[in-house]
Amino acid sequence: MNKIKSIVSIAAVAFLIYIFTFYVDGEMGVILIAFLIAAPLFSLAFMLVGRNRISVDINCDGFVKKGSSLEVKVTVRKEGKLPLAFAEIVLSASEVFEKPKKTYRLSMISDSDQSFTVKIPAVVGGNGEVSVSSVRSAGFLGFMKLNAKNPLPEPKSVGVIPEIPEIKASSQLFRSIADLVMTSDEEEDKDTSMLISSNTMPGYEHREYVSGDPLKRINWKLSAKRDMLMVRLDEAASSVQPLLLLDIYRKTGSDMAGSVRKEEKLITSVFGLLTLLVKQGIACSFGYYSADGTLTVETVDSPEYPQQLLLKILAVKVAYDKRIALPQQNIGACACVIGTTDTGGSFPDIAKKAGDPESVSIIGVSRESGNPTELPMWYLDEDNTFKRV
Repeated sequence: MNKIKSIVSIAAVAFLIYIFTFYVDGEMGVILIAFLIAAPLFSLAFMLVGRNRISVDINCDGFVKKGSSLEVKVTVRKEGKLPLAFAEIVLSASEVFEKPKKTYRLSMISDSDQSFTVKIPAVVGGNGEVSVSSVRSAGFLGFMKLNAKNPLPEPKSVGVIPEIPEIKASSQLFRSIADLVMTSDEEEDKDTSMLISSNTMPGYEHREYVSGDPLKRINWKLSAKRDMLMVRLDEAASSVQPLLLLDIYRKTGSDMAGSVRKEEKLITSVFGLLTLLVKQGIACSFGYYSADGTLTVETVDSPEYPQQLLLKILAVKVAYDKRIALPQQNIGACACVIGTTDTGGSFPDIAKKAGDPESVSIIGVSRESGNPTELPMWYLDEDNTFKRV
């Protein structure tokens, strides 16, 4: 459509020049014709020079709250002092943001850098990107444009922070986890009492440290003697900590808008439960994929830490077709909760290996989430209460 408009405009101008030259003022018409031939040539020259001398940088914060706007600063630089015509910049943003629709045009006559700030609304919680999709050099007439030759800047990864709901302690899912923790804790106390009485002193039995064990259980004196980290067995072991796994699974070719909304729902549901558990004095193990793509399990025992952990997860770009793995050191935890965006594919096999079926639960994204397993599946409703699917 734009090309048709340009052709019609050029044809209209040519027609007017023809009328003016042959029927109004021939001498002035010749001058106008010369100008109309020279002007596009000069415009083309400015455009060709400019495409080699324009570069763009973008800068923004790494996090923004959902419902607010991300401020993106765009800086356009020109190499050399030769005046150029115009630079056209088009920004792009992933589905967690509102799509930028405006094309920004800057005059490159000045020697100094040109910059402007764009506010992009954040509409969905999760990890997203902001980037420059195109930079073009335009002549001063505006109808000729070429892509700039300098490489585009790297996209900026941005975490959109959703509001974490306050889950009620009366929620049935929370109560079931708390009961499992209490039962496991009582069994652990009995085992510890037997261990101490048989050895006459606490802390006599130890084992080698395994990734995920709390640092407070390390016997530093014995570790120094043996030249390896040793963990005391006279305290409650990590098996009394419920294990929460975050399975953000995105299929290749899936609808992006739908995917990011499912991921936001899962994150808010899982972190709502995690926050409630920690506030109620139940330390948890939390498994997720870190920025380097490795499975990471962290102990969460402080009410302030879930928010910090949330930022770590929001900073990680979602990998396609990658399922959460089971951390070997945490198999056998008193309770295991797997939050997933997709229960298809290999998920049932993972759920089967997570532990005793009576101690494993699933968190889905909605009532419509399918459950191909025999495990209890929950979703967070509009009242911030977990309900069975």
